[in-house]
Amino acid sequence: MFPSLSLMSPAGKWLGFVTAIWVQAIAGNNYTFSNYSDALKSLMALTQLELNNLSVAKDVGKAFGLVSGLASDRFPTWIILLIGSLEGLIGYGAQWLVVSQRISPLPYWQMCIFLCMGGNSTTWMNTAVLVTCMRNFPKSRGPVSGILKGYVGLSTAIFTDVCAALFSSDPSTFLLMLAVVPTVICLVAAVFLHKTTPEEEKSETQHLNAFNVIAIVLASYLLAFDISGSHGPVLSVAFAIGLVVLLALPLGVPVYFGMSVSKPNSDIEQAIRQPLIAPPTRQEDLVTVMETAAQGSVQAKRQPMIGEDHTVLEMVKTVDFWILFVSFLCGVGTGMCFMNNMGQMGLALGYVDVSIFVSLTSIWGFFGRIISGLVSEHYIWKHGAPRPIWNAASQILMTLGYIILAVALPGSFYMGSILVGICYGVRLTVTVPIASELFGLKYYGLLYNILILNLPLGSFLFSGLLAGHLYDIQATISDGGSNACVGPQCYMLVFVIMGLACAFGFVLDVLLTIRTKSVYARMCTEHKSKARMADEN
Repeated sequence: MFPSLSLMSPAGKWLGFVTAIWVQAIAGNNYTFSNYSDALKSLMALTQLELNNLSVAKDVGKAFGLVSGLASDRFPTWIILLIGSLEGLIGYGAQWLVVSQRISPLPYWQMCIFLCMGGNSTTWMNTAVLVTCMRNFPKSRGPVSGILKGYVGLSTAIFTDVCAALFSSDPSTFLLMLAVVPTVICLVAAVFLHKTTPEEEKSETQHLNAFNVIAIVLASYLLAFDISGSHGPVLSVAFAIGLVVLLALPLGVPVYFGMSVSKPNSDIEQAIRQPLIAPPTRQEDLVTVMETAAQGSVQAKRQPMIGEDHTVLEMVKTVDFWILFVSFLCGVGTGMCFMNNMGQMGLALGYVDVSIFVSLTSIWGFFGRIISGLVSEHYIWKHGAPRPIWNAASQILMTLGYIILAVALPGSFYMGSILVGICYGVRLTVTVPIASELFGLKYYGLLYNILILNLPLGSFLFSGLLAGHLYDIQATISDGGSNACVGPQCYMLVFVIMGLACAFGFVLDVLLTIRTKSVYARMCTEHKSKARMADEN
């Protein structure tokens, strides 16, 4: 079986992490709906409510991510990746056939199925990557989550800018890229990404910092391309080549690591030869082992404490889970509504091409993801600050962003896109390690996919019901059967309601911060004691 060829050395773990980065760099296709939604609307003569329901169908695909979560506990990483790549090829491939007019428009219900498949494909990719990397790097969950989710945030800008540079933002070519590129990347990752035994590495932080620097350079490169105006064919090709180089640059980390550890380390070899558990040699040791086993059987019957491994049933019985779930819904649900409707929001405000706003949301979402991962991790180990406090801060900024969008002053759409992008990135990044810290890693694949049920649920509530209905009330029907609305009034009430939802989410995040203070204080204390013992030795 070809996955057995995966490198099992520490350098192989870092090579797997690089391929995980590449998977995440193409896994944000769910956030690109605005780039081709107008083409679908005109070709299929849809109302805004019907178009929004198509976007909901896309997001409903994430609800079936529970299947990928269950599969991640039973099948190797490469199988999960292959399933996701095949599903994406079919889902986005069918949409490409329709938009490119190679086939006549499919019935509405069939389009819903193919959009659902495209949306579900990313849950397999994200589950494979996040579950594997969270287990491979248990001591660096925040920075690892920030890097991976940061590249997801950049993926929308990567697709959008490449299509704009080389193909003049053609919607059919854009969909072809969404179908083919993730398939190729997942095939590569299926060879190298695998679960390894976690090891303490003194250089782990430095290596992760190198990945952060590369990602920041990539984001700055994309941002410079977006704000520098129109480009000629030569500059566009040069941009695409530079982008490929920056995406390949993370390979330097495992290459450097492999060269630096090429010589055998006698201390490591000696540690490996030592048994993990020394056998009991005296009768007292046997008694201790029996008592420990008896205590374990008693503890197995009780509800686990927050911070210990939870099953799904045990997790949903906790108040903390429902606080996290609803607060997550307020943030990512409204964010999904904004990104799904960005095309029509821009048209309502007089912007013919919204690709710049799609890219801005993506790039600033990346900065939110990277910074929140690093900062939250630093304050946990330094001061024991609960990680949910950063979610609370993001809810306040997101509320401000929706207020700015509702006012609709000149430049509001630019500022609102940036704020919503930052805060959406923070929420996705910070919530990933929070779930593992509060409910454990044993069933993390399934727990993560239960949390992201908020994406289709939020899309249905805020995009399908709220935005779609309020838009159609004020829109005028054209001769072709579709409808349109022009003016700031089209989405003003939608923005106000979403701002109130984020304010409610802020209250919930503050409550979760208070309830989990002891968990993070204990984590900080244990970390400092281990660091002190390491220094003494």
